[in-house]
Amino acid sequence: MGATETLAKPVHHTRLMETLRYASFSSDPTGGNPAGVVLDATGATDVEMLSIAAKVGFSETAFVFPPRSAAAAIGIRYFSPLAEVPFCGHATIATAVALAARDGVGTFALDTLSGRVDVSTSRRPDGQIDAKLTSVPPRVVEIDGDALEDLLRALRWSIDDLEPALPPRVGYGGAWHPIIAANSRERLAELDYDFDALGDLMAAQGWTTVNLIWRQSTTNFHARNPFPPGGVVEDPATGAAAAALGGYLRELGLVQLPARLTVLQGADIGRPGVIGVEITADPGAGITVSGTAVLLD
Repeated sequence: MGATETLAKPVHHTRLMETLRYASFSSDPTGGNPAGVVLDATGATDVEMLSIAAKVGFSETAFVFPPRSAAAAIGIRYFSPLAEVPFCGHATIATAVALAARDGVGTFALDTLSGRVDVSTSRRPDGQIDAKLTSVPPRVVEIDGDALEDLLRALRWSIDDLEPALPPRVGYGGAWHPIIAANSRERLAELDYDFDALGDLMAAQGWTTVNLIWRQSTTNFHARNPFPPGGVVEDPATGAAAAALGGYLRELGLVQLPARLTVLQGADIGRPGVIGVEITADPGAGITVSGTAVLLD
């Protein structure tokens, strides 16, 4: 299960729901974060969607539903192998690229459990499709002291491993993610956490992934995202967490605005990906997350 499993051909469910497989935030099928995409999930039940997501085995599979009217947004839901999540960035990028490949590039809106997410797609001269999503308005809250202690214990980190200039918080860009900054690239690279303890804590707190980061420069970050609530040891490239990071940096005044960031993720597990993040000066505006996706054979 997860990012390291063998990539197979598209799955066809008994209800004739074709599941496409994409790698998001990479133009190389061996990089980025794999996601399943069902472009027509009309009539699918929760049990069926969870079953498909479990069979696909990626950290997320997106299920697309027709809009209720000509003016309505496209419906979308996201399932990990173990549970539904309210929003997933890399599966949104994969879905956008899949829709553009089928229908042509353009702009549209998605109706997620977290709210409306606007998406645009464009085609490069080489034919590759780029996608951008704009998250729901981000939020940032403090981490309870006991929860932070439990989090560090489960990660097998200490206070001395943290970067003081980037204080721990919980950020939201459609899903909640603790943002924990390491004081060195070496600390970030040595990820060996207690899967069960972290999963139990995250379930209790309502966290989707833990966004572990290291700031290489003013606008360049490295990230890793444990995802035990989804049954995945590590998410290779996490768009929702990148949106939460953008809101965190703006809320705490840690970046000059407007800003364009690059988040590098996945290299530590052999699936390097690149996430673009755009942050406006408007405190109520969503965070733009961008990247491409490539169809897996």
